[in-house]
Amino acid sequence: MGSTRGLVRSIAGASKHVCGIVLAASVGFATAAQAQADKMVPIAIPAQPNEIELGTGKLPGATTAESWHRQYEKQFARNVTVATLTPFLPDPAKATGTAVVVAPGGGFRTLSMENEGWDVARALADRGVAAFVLKYRLVQTPQDMGAFEKSMAQMFAGAAAAPRSPTKFEEAVPQLGPQIADSRAAFALIRKRSGEWHVDPNRIGMVGFSAGAMLTLVTALAGEDAKPSFIGTIYGPLSPVRVPADAPPMFVALAADDPLFAGKGMGLIESWTTAKRPVEFHLYEQGGHGFGMYPKETTSTGWFDAFVRWMGMHGLLKPAS
Repeated sequence: MGSTRGLVRSIAGASKHVCGIVLAASVGFATAAQAQADKMVPIAIPAQPNEIELGTGKLPGATTAESWHRQYEKQFARNVTVATLTPFLPDPAKATGTAVVVAPGGGFRTLSMENEGWDVARALADRGVAAFVLKYRLVQTPQDMGAFEKSMAQMFAGAAAAPRSPTKFEEAVPQLGPQIADSRAAFALIRKRSGEWHVDPNRIGMVGFSAGAMLTLVTALAGEDAKPSFIGTIYGPLSPVRVPADAPPMFVALAADDPLFAGKGMGLIESWTTAKRPVEFHLYEQGGHGFGMYPKETTSTGWFDAFVRWMGMHGLLKPAS
């Protein structure tokens, strides 16, 4: 594998166009008509009593304050300038010692905090897994909701016209300097407080959605000081990557009708298998993009149970002996 520095340089030169694709999908857009049918409604920043600032500082150059909105009956954050981590700890009676950092998606311009964050974390905690929702810093967007919606619509129009051809992972991820720092800080904090949170520091994984899946991959492949013990990428890109000999076990879920990442090959899966590293891949017939924890009649809704069974197969649902 190339050096971390080389990968980060590749990330820094990535395409804004791809970032727009991820943004449009991560907030649940399947068509322009659907986007018009379910408008974003500004809401007050919700109480997050257990969130912990990660100490990575304020987003450089940020001038727009954090704000939140509701869409598809769920809560989203944008203009996040200070990264935080929110613990969701299991009942001590059924705690397994395993932990998962949860990275919501949103094109690095918004975060699906409820559907791809809190709801996932609560479900993991219910299975005895300590979950930590990462609210990472985001690219700044217009404060005005109308201007924000317009910018999203423009990005989605470009995404819809994008050619369906495979792209190298390093060329398809936007500038992630702050987000990588936030992810690494999350792992450092969990390991530092592992005794307090009853977490085995050698059993901390990460699961991400769309843009969060990209961040999860970067953390696994370029984050020497983070080193997730296992990872899950949910409706993220399947582009090929350079896989190190000690890459973590990986769980992947994608819908065959995903408008962004389906039909572009399975390079990511092949990269893992070529490196002889454990990987499980679920390709659901239907589900679109951004299904997360939404209850749907498609089999993609079963991704979470499959992910938990996969963790169990790897011995992650039993306390370490």
